[in-house]
Amino acid sequence: MSIEVTKPILLNDVTFKASQYQQTGKEWNWIAASRGQFEHPANYYESSLQDWHTFDVLNTNIECDVLVIGGGLLGTSTALHLAEQGVDTVLVEKNRIGSAASGRNGGQLTPGLARWEAETMAEHFSFADAKKLWHFTSTEAMSLIDSISEKYDLNLQRKRGHITAAVHSGHLDALREGMQAREYLEEKNTSMLSQDELRTHIRSENYFGGLLDHLGGHIHPLALTRGLAYGFCQNGGKIYEKTEVKSIQERGDGIYVTTLNGVIKARKSVVMAVHHASFTLLEERKQTTIPFYTYVCTTAPLELDLKALLPTDMPVYDTQFQIDYYRGVSQNRLLFGGEGTGSCWDAQQTHDYLLGRIKHVFPQLKQVEIDFVWSGKTDLTVNGATDSRKSGNKFPIYAVHGWSGHGVAQTVRIGKAIADDFCGQSDDFEMLTKIQHINIPMGRALAPIVIPIAKSMYGIGAMINPGKMVSF
Repeated sequence: MSIEVTKPILLNDVTFKASQYQQTGKEWNWIAASRGQFEHPANYYESSLQDWHTFDVLNTNIECDVLVIGGGLLGTSTALHLAEQGVDTVLVEKNRIGSAASGRNGGQLTPGLARWEAETMAEHFSFADAKKLWHFTSTEAMSLIDSISEKYDLNLQRKRGHITAAVHSGHLDALREGMQAREYLEEKNTSMLSQDELRTHIRSENYFGGLLDHLGGHIHPLALTRGLAYGFCQNGGKIYEKTEVKSIQERGDGIYVTTLNGVIKARKSVVMAVHHASFTLLEERKQTTIPFYTYVCTTAPLELDLKALLPTDMPVYDTQFQIDYYRGVSQNRLLFGGEGTGSCWDAQQTHDYLLGRIKHVFPQLKQVEIDFVWSGKTDLTVNGATDSRKSGNKFPIYAVHGWSGHGVAQTVRIGKAIADDFCGQSDDFEMLTKIQHINIPMGRALAPIVIPIAKSMYGIGAMINPGKMVSF
């Protein structure tokens, strides 16, 4: 029997308010002082949605077939697809649904497996396997989001079309090679844009042309995460918030998961949808990811109509080493993000950096004020592909890491793949586990040192050979 949980409801603009989420780690939210004074303000995404359902804290011992740990896109998607197949599933989240990276990212829908795109897949696999993997992370991922939205009648601000803009003429060759690799794998949703053609989409003098991707687009990521959780509840799923997992122990009759106020016995499987926490909980010696911080802002309503900047309303990535990405959002606001750092910047440094980038890309904006700035945390692997694992003795334990800041659509699709693997419906998840990853000893602890060094090395390479496209 489903519990009464409403769909996520989008507001016409925003309500400046305190966040319903607990502030964790070094992540922070900032709003302009003129918009209100809150100890922990809501970011743009939370502010543009109605306050949503609060789920109970787990205060007892329970049993289920599958326990999903983590209430982000991976967790809610896996839980939804398990519940749709009749699996008795429980989801626990230590904060609130969508409180971490899944509800704080840029919202761009781009194809690929984290930083693995079609060209890389074709290099590593046979034609058949590369084609299968590419379509899994592109056409299937996008269509799955659309089918979920239609099935549960969700308003997710889903828009189609995406542009990669070249900041150097030499980058057009790399973009063209990527398009040709996609065509080789029998996916033809892209076309090259000349400099003049690009200006019909982006009114900026910074670019030399680009790639138009009709398959990608953008979405409201927090609405998507809440929408997946809503669908899960409609199928009888149970969610517990503010329920942090302390330990996991596999026994002869199931997997016992201890929380602060109760123990959950998962009779058949556990899904770890929690990024770096799974390394600790599962006592994994092979740690394949490094954490890094990213930053996003949203302007106040602009002085110019957004169509004067982005006439076709398509989101944009550029090809500089430290990428800029941006898109229009409600009430003539511009959402703008960029940078990736090993140590978390503070709000003022981030505000100044992103404001400077906005003015660099669109100097025609004479007066720009920023209403929201926030940080986020994600992780990356050495080879750039997502690390998908299946372990455990008698009972399977699933885990996925290393999204590298590119994974909104793919995360939802991988959630379905986990559910299908558990139910014996497909071997899609097994395909993902075949990708080999390198252990990074002390990588998580050394991120504040390793990432600046890596960025400096790549940056020097970009200065020596500016026509070679390397984006972080």
